[in-house]
Amino acid sequence: MSATGYQQEIDAAMYDDPLTTAVRQRDRNVLSMVREALEEQRGMLAYQPVVRADRPEQPAFYEGLIRIMDRTGRIIPAREFIEVVETDEIGRKIDCLALQLGLEALRDHPGLRLAVNMSARSIGYPRWNQVLHRGLRRDPTIGERLILEITESSAMVMPDITRVFMASLQSKGVCFALDDFGSGQTSFRYLKDFYFDILKIDGEFIRDIHRNPDNQVLCAAMVSIAQHFDMFTVAEMVETAEDAAFLTEAGFDCLQGLHFGVPKLRPDWMTRPEQRRKAG
Repeated sequence: MSATGYQQEIDAAMYDDPLTTAVRQRDRNVLSMVREALEEQRGMLAYQPVVRADRPEQPAFYEGLIRIMDRTGRIIPAREFIEVVETDEIGRKIDCLALQLGLEALRDHPGLRLAVNMSARSIGYPRWNQVLHRGLRRDPTIGERLILEITESSAMVMPDITRVFMASLQSKGVCFALDDFGSGQTSFRYLKDFYFDILKIDGEFIRDIHRNPDNQVLCAAMVSIAQHFDMFTVAEMVETAEDAAFLTEAGFDCLQGLHFGVPKLRPDWMTRPEQRRKAG
């Protein structure tokens, strides 16, 4: 670190309260840990089923959730680092890794339909686009089986670029899901222009919904909005049979959560020979 940078840190520490200093140090540690893990390729996807509400035994697709391992082999869930890296280049590299792993899974398992998370900030990242288009060229069926999930918060940061990007890939069969809908400063003016294929309702409104009248009203409104714009609806974080029954009755198309399956690094379909692409 330069003398100037060191002095700036000293000056900042003089005016920060202990909590702010601790949070800043934690964030630095997280960035360092994730950067190291990416350099050593200690990343993988965990797959969670998204089931049809009317046929819960039948997954409609899977979501590939990025997992990063520390040096000890402990899997660190994305929630522990994703907010810290969102605006950093490390976030773009995580998106690259998640997409690469997802495309490889789609290539190796022809019957798989998979959702992969991304930030709208990665749209302009050259390496991410290279990974995407290389994967689409290698297998013409992948586009129709790939779902890209964009968080509501990042989509609203750059709506014009996101809208153009989505239109170009939807023409190739790629679907888009608006993730964590309702968790941020939703702009319905933008929503009607995006043409998302899937609307995923944030789990904050879903957990214990069978006994929460306020969330029942809010979810009914969001389902109505999705139906108006011809979007499929997915309820996130469904954890009980009671919630699942209520959501099915409320008109949700798909359900996702621990009630239907935990994210697995090696789901059953990955090890079944008939689900793997035959050599040659």
